[in-house]
Amino acid sequence: MEEKEIQEALNAHWHASAVGDVNAEHDIYDDDVICDYPQSGERIFGRSNLQALRSHHPGKPSGFDVKRMIGKGDLWITEYTITYQDQLAYTVSIMEFRKGKVIHETQYFTDPFEAPEWRSQWVES
Repeated sequence: MEEKEIQEALNAHWHASAVGDVNAEHDIYDDDVICDYPQSGERIFGRSNLQALRSHHPGKPSGFDVKRMIGKGDLWITEYTITYQDQLAYTVSIMEFRKGKVIHETQYFTDPFEAPEWRSQWVES
């Protein structure tokens, strides 16, 4: 699969995620995909389990914003934010492709935090 085709598939995936289309959202995944959530120690095996897990999330996202997407060949990274019940989560998704489908995804989630005063002289807000 060409990189342009992967970018198009990723754009369709993130758009479907943003509008809550759980069927289109999961078209990008191989049937035997593995998805890791390292912060919680969870591993999801298979597209059907991943789709079921996401379909049953009690707090459907009310906001979804892709910040950037970069990649080459079969490895692609997307940085984005998700808003769940008025709480923002900064998210990074690392996707590995094989034959045009995602075979492995790792997702990291983090909450925003207050910037410490001690470094204010070197940064912009």
